[in-house]
Amino acid sequence: MKVEIYSDIACPWCHVGKSRFERALAAFPGAGGVEVVYRPFQLDPHAPEEPLPHREVLAAKYGPQSVAMDDHITRLGADEGLAFDFDTVVENNSLLAHRLLRFVLEEYGPDVQARLKGRLLEAHFGEGIDIGDREHLADAAVAVGLDRGPVAVFLGGDDLRDEVLGEIEEARQRGVTAVPTFVFEGQWAVQGGQDPATFLKILQQVAEATGAEAGATEAEAGAGEACSDGACAV
Repeated sequence: MKVEIYSDIACPWCHVGKSRFERALAAFPGAGGVEVVYRPFQLDPHAPEEPLPHREVLAAKYGPQSVAMDDHITRLGADEGLAFDFDTVVENNSLLAHRLLRFVLEEYGPDVQARLKGRLLEAHFGEGIDIGDREHLADAAVAVGLDRGPVAVFLGGDDLRDEVLGEIEEARQRGVTAVPTFVFEGQWAVQGGQDPATFLKILQQVAEATGAEAGATEAEAGAGEACSDGACAV
């Protein structure tokens, strides 16, 4: 079974959703036959390529409710063992990080890509790293066991830019408007950071479906505005 996860490093629900899905996958008897690939998506493709304080960026978009939004996701993250320190989070355009994830997928495979994705999320939301900074991205790659040299060479160039932008456009054409969105076997889309029990049920249903659409379930969480329960919407 192949699961493609559309997500953005800038999305806190993607951090929560990754944790919940991985808990479900660990409980799934057929986990050894599941390939998980992370696909790029940008909530704000026009974000400036410069580090800006998260609190200021969110307040400019959503006003006073931004504090409650951060507090809510911080509590949910704690339930997953995830640290969110929004006072230190720095926002930046996420394209460079997505290019690195695509590079790692091609060169080292999906398992290493997943480890890097997790490291980027935890470092961005819990440690205040700048996901647009080449040195910080290289540090994250080294932290998951990669050699800095090839990563630094890649980050110093412009490779895979068109490919990643093409993937993001393809996602929009497929109807992805919020992240995280989980696509099972290229057919069934599940939007939002569902609870582990729901993810486990979906894994079981897709495994049993053997390609028969009638045997699968499409579950979607309402995206709402901004980062509401389950997903961050454009």
